[in-house]
Amino acid sequence: MSSHPEGNDRRAARGRRRGAGAKPRHGRSAADSAPWIWGRHAVLAAIANPLRGAPVRLLASPERAREAAAAGAEPEVMAGADISRLVPQGAAHQGLALLAKPIEPFPLEALARPRAGFILVLDQVTDPQNVGAIFRSAAALGARAIVLQDRHAPPLAGALAKAAAGAIERVPHVRVVNLARALDQLAEQGWRTVGLAADADLVLADALDERPTALVLGSEGEGLRRLVAEHCDALARIPMPGGFESLNVSAAAAIALYEAARPRQP
Repeated sequence: MSSHPEGNDRRAARGRRRGAGAKPRHGRSAADSAPWIWGRHAVLAAIANPLRGAPVRLLASPERAREAAAAGAEPEVMAGADISRLVPQGAAHQGLALLAKPIEPFPLEALARPRAGFILVLDQVTDPQNVGAIFRSAAALGARAIVLQDRHAPPLAGALAKAAAGAIERVPHVRVVNLARALDQLAEQGWRTVGLAADADLVLADALDERPTALVLGSEGEGLRRLVAEHCDALARIPMPGGFESLNVSAAAAIALYEAARPRQP
């Protein structure tokens, strides 16, 4: 799957990011402003992503050093226990940790004129493990992008990157300030927006067709906010014949993505 939406211009996308390319504040080093990524799959995928540029700092245990070097970066070799002292407490680094420049988000306009496919829109989904798992499902099932709310979404690093297992390097992401306004813009760009709501009358399978679709998922506790739901073209639910009331948002996203990826007749 391509890591660039249609109409993407890398340089334009970089230039649009707020503060892109800005130097660290006075008195702070580049390492201070770069987020840690840890875990074998997450680190190796980040090294291979040309949009990140050169690593700020790469740590590898003796067992992982050759693998890191083969990926095209020169690591600092140290014992696993020493890596553990440098990364956040409890990080399961598997002998690899990376300080990397953040992936710059694409502008919403990069998703214009869709021919087919589906994207995800996350309404204040804040748990890093959940967002990481959603990125992993999105990569596996072919989502073209994920739209996140700028101030209510975790950074694409740390536990999120570990849970995503490299998927944040493959699935483009967009950050927006006003999600309701972004849904209107997506509709203008040719996307049909379908929000997931437990109390919706329409079943998800019946809400989907061959048109390009933006699947909108709400937060872990509250679900879709009222204003966001009002800006969706349709609301749909995942049927639960077992009688359980709700699913974890990452599980709901995986089911919704699988349903959206199924072939449909025009």
